[in-house]
Amino acid sequence: MRLTRATIAALAIALTVPAAAVAQSYPGPSDPGKVRPRPGGKTVTFKVCTKAQAKQLKKKRGKKKPNCSPTIQAAVDKTRPGDTVRVPPGVYRESVTIDARHPRIKLIGSPKNPRRTVIDLAGLSKAKRQNGVIVNGAHEVTINGFYARNYLGNGFFAINVTGYKLTNLVAGWGGTYGVYAFNSKGGEISNSEAFYNNDSGFYIGQTPKQSKPIRSIVKNVRSWGNQLGFSGTNMRYTTITRSRWYNNGLGIVPNALDSEKWPPPEQNVIADNDVFWNNFNYFRGAPFEVRQGAKGLAYPVGSGILLYGSQNTKIESNRVFGHFLVGVGLVDAIELRDDDQAAIRGVEVRGNVFGRDGTDLNNYDLFYPGTTIKGESRDVCFADNVGVQRTLPSDGATIKPCPFTGGIPISGEAFSTATRWLTDSTHEAAWVRHDHPPYEGIRPLVYYTGRKSK
Repeated sequence: MRLTRATIAALAIALTVPAAAVAQSYPGPSDPGKVRPRPGGKTVTFKVCTKAQAKQLKKKRGKKKPNCSPTIQAAVDKTRPGDTVRVPPGVYRESVTIDARHPRIKLIGSPKNPRRTVIDLAGLSKAKRQNGVIVNGAHEVTINGFYARNYLGNGFFAINVTGYKLTNLVAGWGGTYGVYAFNSKGGEISNSEAFYNNDSGFYIGQTPKQSKPIRSIVKNVRSWGNQLGFSGTNMRYTTITRSRWYNNGLGIVPNALDSEKWPPPEQNVIADNDVFWNNFNYFRGAPFEVRQGAKGLAYPVGSGILLYGSQNTKIESNRVFGHFLVGVGLVDAIELRDDDQAAIRGVEVRGNVFGRDGTDLNNYDLFYPGTTIKGESRDVCFADNVGVQRTLPSDGATIKPCPFTGGIPISGEAFSTATRWLTDSTHEAAWVRHDHPPYEGIRPLVYYTGRKSK
C-alpha cells in the first residue's frame, strides 16, 4: 500500500488525544526564572476561620478582633515569603490566587483527609470559577490537603514557577485539568487523586528546555474517570511512578504539539505504575461536557500508555492489563512541521508486565506501526516484557529487541488496522471486551451511570 504523508498525518492526528493546554483565560507563559534567597526574619503562620469560628473567638477575646482571616485569599494576601496559611476543615466558596509576591508560602488544609477542606466553585461567576488554586510566578509554593471541585478550568494550577509541591490533593467534578503544572521547572505532584475532568486528571506541560534539568516527580497518585489519566504536552524531565491510572478513556499520554512551545516530550520516565481498565467511553456519556476539540476525533479509547512523538523516554516495570484496545502504544506526531520533533526516537519499553498473569488481557499488548518519517533514526526497542500475547503488527516486525539502533519501516498491517480505529464512530468496534477479575474493590468504568464518587 502506498502511504502519503497526508494519509499518515490523518492517522496520527486521530491517535492523538490532547487539546491545547493554554485555553480559557490563563496567564501568559513567562520565564520561570531563578529562585531568590529567602529574606531574613521569622516566618509567620496565618489562620483562616469561618464566620462561626470568628464569632467564637471574638467572644473569648472580647472586643479584640480574632487573629484570623475570613477567606483563604485574605490570609494569602498577608503573607511574606516562607509564611504559612492554615485552613481548617470546611467549605470555602472562592478561587485562590498565589502570585509572585508570595513565594515559598505553604497553604495547608487537611493533609490526612483532603476532602475535609473543600474549595467549591459552584455558583461563582464564570470568571471566578476557572481555578480552585492558581500559583502564578510564585516559586517553591506548597499546597497540601485540599479538595477542589466544580471548577471550569483547573483544580490546582502552577504556572511560570521554579519548584512547586502539590500534595494530598483531590480534584474532581471539574473542567479541564485536575492538578496541572505548565511552563514550570521542577516540582512534585504526590499523594493525590483526580477524577471526572474533561481533559486529564494530571498534567505537566510545556517544560522549558534546561541545560541542567530539574526533574519533576509524579508519585502515589490516582487518576480515574477522566478523558485522560495523564497528559503531558511537550513535557520534559518528568518521572511518573508508583501511581494508579485506571477507568479513564486513556491512561498516560505524553504528546507533542506545536500549539505549545518546545516539542517534543523528552527525557521522561514512566515506571512502576498500575495502568489498567482505561476503557471509559466518555463519548457515550460522562459527568462533564466532552470538549469541542474532542468531538470529531476517533481517540483510541481503551488504551493504557500511548506515546505520541516522544524521545529519549523509558516505559519500564509497569503493570498494564485489562485494556480493550492497546496496552502500550507508540506513534509519531506526524502532523508537526518539524520531522525531528515529530519522531518517536530513543524509546525503550522494558520489563513491563502485561495481562495480570493471563487473567485480564489487553487486546494488543504492544502497538508500534514503525517509522512514518522518511530517513529518521528511531532507536526504539522492547526488552524483558512479560505476558505479551498480542502485538500490532502481529508478526512483531516493528517490535525490535533491545539494544536496537536505526529506523523501522512502517507496517502496513499496523497502519491499516489503526485507520479502522479512525473511522469508528462508536470507539468500540476494534475492542476485545471481557469481564475483569476483581481488583482491590475497584469497579470497572466503561459507561457513566451517574453514580457519585467516593
